[in-house]
Amino acid sequence: MKEKIKNILKLIGIGGLRSLLLTILRYPSFFLDLRRFIALSKKSKEQRFSLEMTDLYPCVNDKTTSTGFDRHYVFHTAWAARKVKKISPKVHYDLSSSLYFNAIVSAFVPIQFYDYRPAILNLTGLLSGKGDLYKLPFEDSSIDSLSCMHVVEHIGLGRYGDPVDYDGDLKAISEIKRVLSSGGNLLFVVPIGQNKIMYNAHRIYTYEQIITLFSDLRLVEFSLVQDGILGGTIIENANEDIANKQQYGCGMFWFKKT
Repeated sequence: MKEKIKNILKLIGIGGLRSLLLTILRYPSFFLDLRRFIALSKKSKEQRFSLEMTDLYPCVNDKTTSTGFDRHYVFHTAWAARKVKKISPKVHYDLSSSLYFNAIVSAFVPIQFYDYRPAILNLTGLLSGKGDLYKLPFEDSSIDSLSCMHVVEHIGLGRYGDPVDYDGDLKAISEIKRVLSSGGNLLFVVPIGQNKIMYNAHRIYTYEQIITLFSDLRLVEFSLVQDGILGGTIIENANEDIANKQQYGCGMFWFKKT
């Protein structure tokens, strides 16, 4: 019963009250620092900046002992960048993955990036266009190097303005395989753990589900970012047993079409 109440509170957003309360409690420290800073500014020989109360921009949650980061998005993009470097394609195609990944990797490999909501992003080596994973604008077997990372789990949930479709992820995977050339490489990333839909955020897949969906491709590598505090590194060449223990792990699959 206690767990059920906890889940209901989480569902309606009250679960976030703890973080809100902690934020509020950090404001006294902010104002003490501000007071000290103003006193120091008055002692400075030169007033180099304006300092007005209307320009305050409180950042009260950043006094941490280490730098926090989103493990999924830091590690999967780092993993993929290294794979693209290893594959060394003439052109790499990406479907709706992280803009940071595309922007940085395009510095050393030309990238064509396609998204349902095209990004207005002008950089040398990077072409940005519109692409619908239900119907990609490419010929069959035409792409040698392709990535689609932390994307398919969202398709069909309507979160990004795409049509609601329970099987949207399956249709997207079918399109990805259709355009991948013989001998082509695919970098594919989704949440891994106990399969469920957390509507309308994302789906979570089991390792076996992904392997089955891509059974017509050869798995070159499966790597994993684990849940919680164990997620501080990438487990290269992870096994299915570790994947099955996750709640919301980051599964990174390198497939090759043979």
